[in-house]
Amino acid sequence: MPATEAPKQGLRELKKARTRAEIQRQALLLFQRQGYAATTIEQIAAAAEVSQSTFFRYFPAKEDVVLYDDYDPILMAALVRQPAELSPIAAIRRTLREVFAQIPPDRLELEIQRSRLVNSEPELRAHTLQAATNTAELLAEAVAERVGRDPHDFEVRNLVGAVIGIMIMAWAPITEDGDIDIVEKMDAAFAHLETGLPL
Repeated sequence: MPATEAPKQGLRELKKARTRAEIQRQALLLFQRQGYAATTIEQIAAAAEVSQSTFFRYFPAKEDVVLYDDYDPILMAALVRQPAELSPIAAIRRTLREVFAQIPPDRLELEIQRSRLVNSEPELRAHTLQAATNTAELLAEAVAERVGRDPHDFEVRNLVGAVIGIMIMAWAPITEDGDIDIVEKMDAAFAHLETGLPL
């Protein structure tokens, strides 16, 4: 393979990621202004300055543009890079601080709006279990890689189940109260898990 092909592939993937992010950003802005049900794919495509066929290359349906979470792969990659001496929970806490510190405030606000939209629309809430399951599978792979075990290991999956449950419960009030410090809230939740969830 010529040496020049790798950078081209990287640029192509970067452009695709930017296009996907812009489609989602414009969709969320439209949903906020005029409501989910009233917003059409045609309107989203126009706002993102892409064709409808391009929209469908990135998102099979309107609900997918809301449910897509492009931070999952970023979080998992950051988790794998954490120092080997950290426990899985300590590594997750450090990962969250690192990744959230890099999210621009306007993008973080869009993420909160996305969560609010999912919670408010029955059509979208019905898909949240599958989305959580997908995240859990990615997390199981990342944790297993860190500790040198199989992603289907009983204890790995127990840990991941606890982490996903805590993330869901910690994130819920954040979508209702914009004044909550997201990082501190999540970190406190995982600190509680780290100490064995005492009551």
